[in-house]
Amino acid sequence: MKKDHYSGSLTRERFLFLEIRLVAGLILKGSERIEIANEIYESNLFQFPTERMIRSTVNTCFNRIDALESDELVFQLANASTDVAKQINLYAIMCENSVVRDFMTYVIGEKYRLQEFNFSPKNVNVFFMELAEKVPSVGKWSESTLKKIKQVLVKFLVECQYLDDTRSHRLNNVFIYPELESVIRAKGDADVLPAFNCWG
Repeated sequence: MKKDHYSGSLTRERFLFLEIRLVAGLILKGSERIEIANEIYESNLFQFPTERMIRSTVNTCFNRIDALESDELVFQLANASTDVAKQINLYAIMCENSVVRDFMTYVIGEKYRLQEFNFSPKNVNVFFMELAEKVPSVGKWSESTLKKIKQVLVKFLVECQYLDDTRSHRLNNVFIYPELESVIRAKGDADVLPAFNCWG
Protein backbone atom coordinates (compact mmCIF):
# COMPACT_ATOMS: atom_id res chain seq x y z
CA MET A 1 0.00 0.00 0.00
CA LYS A 2 1.39 3.38 -0.96
CA LYS A 3 1.47 5.89 1.88
CA ASP A 4 0.30 9.44 1.19
CA HIS A 5 0.20 9.01 -2.56
CA TYR A 6 -2.05 11.89 -3.59
CA SER A 7 -1.94 11.56 -7.35
CA GLY A 8 -3.98 13.45 -9.90
CA SER A 9 -3.53 10.56 -12.33
CA LEU A 10 -7.16 9.67 -11.67
CA THR A 11 -8.07 12.13 -14.41
CA ARG A 12 -6.90 9.61 -17.01
CA GLU A 13 -7.85 6.42 -15.18
CA ARG A 14 -11.07 4.49 -15.11
CA PHE A 15 -12.39 1.71 -12.94
CA LEU A 16 -10.82 -0.78 -15.39
CA PHE A 17 -12.60 -3.78 -13.93
CA LEU A 18 -12.48 -6.06 -16.97
CA GLU A 19 -8.89 -5.08 -17.62
CA ILE A 20 -7.56 -5.74 -14.11
CA ARG A 21 -9.49 -9.02 -13.98
CA LEU A 22 -7.78 -10.12 -17.18
CA VAL A 23 -4.33 -9.04 -15.95
CA ALA A 24 -4.84 -10.84 -12.63
CA GLY A 25 -5.72 -14.02 -14.51
CA LEU A 26 -2.56 -13.81 -16.61
CA ILE A 27 -0.45 -13.22 -13.50
CA LEU A 28 -1.92 -16.36 -11.93
CA LYS A 29 -0.78 -18.33 -14.98
CA GLY A 30 2.78 -17.41 -14.07
CA SER A 31 3.48 -15.13 -17.01
CA GLU A 32 6.20 -12.50 -16.74
CA ARG A 33 4.95 -8.94 -16.78
CA ILE A 34 6.54 -8.04 -20.09
CA GLU A 35 4.94 -11.16 -21.56
CA ILE A 36 1.55 -10.12 -20.18
CA ALA A 37 1.86 -6.64 -21.65
CA ASN A 38 2.95 -8.02 -25.03
CA GLU A 39 0.16 -10.62 -25.13
CA ILE A 40 -2.49 -8.03 -24.33
CA TYR A 41 -1.13 -5.73 -27.03
CA GLU A 42 -0.52 -8.34 -29.72
CA SER A 43 -3.91 -10.01 -29.23
CA ASN A 44 -5.66 -6.67 -28.61
CA LEU A 45 -7.28 -8.19 -25.51
CA PHE A 46 -8.33 -4.77 -24.18
CA GLN A 47 -9.84 -3.72 -27.51
CA PHE A 48 -8.08 -0.33 -27.20
CA PRO A 49 -7.07 1.65 -30.31
CA THR A 50 -3.40 2.40 -29.52
CA GLU A 51 -0.39 0.59 -28.08
CA ARG A 52 0.29 3.53 -25.76
CA MET A 53 -3.19 3.30 -24.24
CA ILE A 54 -2.87 -0.46 -23.82
CA ARG A 55 0.53 -0.35 -22.13
CA SER A 56 -0.50 2.54 -19.88
CA THR A 57 -3.58 0.60 -18.77
CA VAL A 58 -1.55 -2.56 -18.15
CA ASN A 59 0.82 -0.56 -15.94
CA THR A 60 -2.12 0.91 -14.03
CA CYS A 61 -3.43 -2.62 -13.42
CA PHE A 62 0.01 -3.77 -12.24
CA ASN A 63 0.23 -0.81 -9.86
CA ARG A 64 -3.15 -1.60 -8.34
CA ILE A 65 -2.35 -5.29 -8.00
CA ASP A 66 1.00 -4.51 -6.36
CA ALA A 67 -0.72 -2.12 -3.95
CA LEU A 68 -2.99 -4.94 -2.75
CA GLU A 69 0.02 -6.81 -1.33
CA SER A 70 -2.07 -9.99 -1.31
CA ASP A 71 -1.87 -13.09 -3.50
CA GLU A 72 -5.29 -14.09 -2.17
CA LEU A 73 -6.91 -10.90 -3.44
CA VAL A 74 -5.21 -11.27 -6.82
CA PHE A 75 -6.73 -14.76 -7.03
CA GLN A 76 -10.14 -13.37 -6.07
CA LEU A 77 -9.83 -10.57 -8.62
CA ALA A 78 -9.45 -13.16 -11.34
CA ASN A 79 -11.91 -15.77 -10.10
CA ALA A 80 -14.54 -14.36 -7.72
CA SER A 81 -17.99 -13.18 -8.71
CA THR A 82 -18.25 -9.79 -10.39
CA ASP A 83 -19.53 -8.04 -7.27
CA VAL A 84 -16.76 -9.42 -5.06
CA ALA A 85 -14.03 -8.66 -7.60
CA LYS A 86 -15.32 -5.12 -8.16
CA GLN A 87 -15.13 -4.42 -4.44
CA ILE A 88 -11.57 -5.76 -4.39
CA ASN A 89 -10.69 -3.53 -7.34
CA LEU A 90 -12.04 -0.52 -5.45
CA TYR A 91 -9.88 -1.48 -2.48
CA ALA A 92 -6.88 -1.81 -4.82
CA ILE A 93 -7.48 1.73 -6.08
CA MET A 94 -7.74 2.93 -2.46
CA CYS A 95 -4.41 1.28 -1.69
CA GLU A 96 -2.79 2.83 -4.75
CA ASN A 97 -4.15 6.38 -4.49
CA SER A 98 -4.62 8.24 -1.23
CA VAL A 99 -7.23 10.56 -2.75
CA VAL A 100 -9.57 7.63 -3.22
CA ARG A 101 -8.63 6.11 0.14
CA ASP A 102 -9.36 9.33 2.03
CA PHE A 103 -12.58 10.01 0.15
CA MET A 104 -13.94 6.52 0.73
CA THR A 105 -12.87 6.39 4.36
CA TYR A 106 -13.57 9.92 5.58
CA VAL A 107 -16.57 10.87 3.43
CA ILE A 108 -18.37 7.63 2.59
CA GLY A 109 -17.30 5.79 5.76
CA GLU A 110 -18.39 8.70 7.94
CA LYS A 111 -21.80 8.77 6.29
CA TYR A 112 -22.28 5.10 7.08
CA ARG A 113 -21.12 5.65 10.64
CA LEU A 114 -23.68 8.41 11.12
CA GLN A 115 -26.32 6.57 9.07
CA GLU A 116 -26.65 9.61 6.84
CA PHE A 117 -27.34 8.27 3.36
CA ASN A 118 -27.77 11.57 1.56
CA PHE A 119 -25.07 12.30 -1.00
CA SER A 120 -24.49 15.39 -3.11
CA PRO A 121 -21.75 17.20 -5.05
CA LYS A 122 -21.31 19.38 -1.96
CA ASN A 123 -19.89 16.38 -0.10
CA VAL A 124 -17.24 15.94 -2.78
CA ASN A 125 -16.48 19.67 -2.98
CA VAL A 126 -15.99 19.99 0.78
CA PHE A 127 -13.73 16.95 0.77
CA PHE A 128 -11.40 18.54 -1.80
CA MET A 129 -11.40 21.89 -0.03
CA GLU A 130 -10.28 20.19 3.18
CA LEU A 131 -7.81 17.96 1.35
CA ALA A 132 -6.18 20.97 -0.34
CA GLU A 133 -5.54 22.47 3.10
CA LYS A 134 -3.90 19.24 4.28
CA VAL A 135 -1.97 18.36 1.11
CA PRO A 136 -0.31 21.35 -0.61
CA SER A 137 0.05 19.55 -3.96
CA VAL A 138 -3.71 19.05 -4.17
CA GLY A 139 -4.21 22.79 -3.74
CA LYS A 140 -2.21 23.31 -6.93
CA TRP A 141 -4.48 21.18 -9.11
CA SER A 142 -6.43 23.07 -11.75
CA GLU A 143 -10.20 23.35 -11.69
CA SER A 144 -10.42 21.08 -14.72
CA THR A 145 -8.34 18.42 -12.95
CA LEU A 146 -10.49 18.62 -9.83
CA LYS A 147 -13.68 18.45 -11.88
CA LYS A 148 -12.50 15.32 -13.67
CA ILE A 149 -11.38 13.60 -10.46
CA LYS A 150 -14.72 14.37 -8.81
CA GLN A 151 -16.48 12.72 -11.75
CA VAL A 152 -14.20 9.69 -11.52
CA LEU A 153 -14.90 9.25 -7.79
CA VAL A 154 -18.66 9.31 -8.36
CA LYS A 155 -18.32 6.77 -11.17
CA PHE A 156 -16.38 4.48 -8.82
CA LEU A 157 -19.30 4.68 -6.38
CA VAL A 158 -21.70 3.67 -9.14
CA GLU A 159 -19.48 0.77 -10.25
CA CYS A 160 -19.59 -0.72 -6.74
CA GLN A 161 -23.29 -0.01 -6.17
CA TYR A 162 -22.86 2.71 -3.55
CA LEU A 163 -24.96 4.85 -5.88
CA ASP A 164 -27.56 3.73 -8.41
CA ASP A 165 -26.27 6.19 -11.02
CA THR A 166 -24.19 9.36 -11.31
CA ARG A 167 -27.21 11.56 -10.57
CA SER A 168 -28.25 9.70 -7.44
CA HIS A 169 -28.39 11.60 -4.15
CA ARG A 170 -28.72 8.61 -1.85
CA LEU A 171 -26.12 6.07 -0.82
CA ASN A 172 -27.09 2.42 -0.87
CA ASN A 173 -26.52 0.28 2.20
CA VAL A 174 -23.50 -1.69 0.96
CA PHE A 175 -21.77 -4.53 2.79
CA ILE A 176 -18.22 -5.81 2.60
CA TYR A 177 -17.63 -9.26 1.17
CA PRO A 178 -15.88 -11.69 3.54
CA GLU A 179 -13.20 -12.48 0.95
CA LEU A 180 -12.04 -8.87 1.19
CA GLU A 181 -12.71 -8.23 4.87
CA SER A 182 -10.58 -11.16 6.03
CA VAL A 183 -7.55 -9.97 4.05
CA ILE A 184 -7.94 -6.34 5.13
CA ARG A 185 -7.97 -7.42 8.77
CA ALA A 186 -5.02 -9.79 8.29
CA LYS A 187 -3.03 -6.96 6.71
CA GLY A 188 -3.74 -4.65 9.63
CA ASP A 189 -5.50 -2.19 7.32
CA ALA A 190 -8.75 -2.02 9.30
CA ASP A 191 -8.79 1.79 9.09
CA VAL A 192 -10.42 1.47 5.66
CA LEU A 193 -13.27 -0.78 6.81
CA PRO A 194 -15.73 2.10 7.36
CA ALA A 195 -15.56 2.74 3.60
CA PHE A 196 -17.29 -0.61 3.20
CA ASN A 197 -19.83 0.00 5.97
CA CYS A 198 -17.90 -2.38 8.24
CA TRP A 199 -17.01 -1.83 11.88
CA GLY A 200 -15.29 -3.41 14.83
